[in-house]
Amino acid sequence: MDCRLAFSDVDREPILDGTARRKRIAGCGRQFRLVEPTPGTGRPDWRPVGHAGMIVEGALEIDFDGAVQRFEAGDALQIPDGEAARRRPRAIGGPALMFLIEDEA
Repeated sequence: MDCRLAFSDVDREPILDGTARRKRIAGCGRQFRLVEPTPGTGRPDWRPVGHAGMIVEGALEIDFDGAVQRFEAGDALQIPDGEAARRRPRAIGGPALMFLIEDEA
């Protein structure tokens, strides 16, 4: 059984009008993503899809419908699905790198 998911074998793709990039791999019913937002990155919509992960580099502020939380390198996050946890993340002070895991759609 091959349990290795190699991000090094996956190309980065631009997202959010090219202001961020990501790599993603699916396996074992999950999607694994490396997401690289920049300070200019902004989501035009509220994101209701949950995931777990870790901030690998940099820092983020996540606006949970008016309640802003700051996450820094080394912080883990666990965000549930649904409108109650809808949010908009934004990198602060420079680019950030997040590793995220979510159920495969």
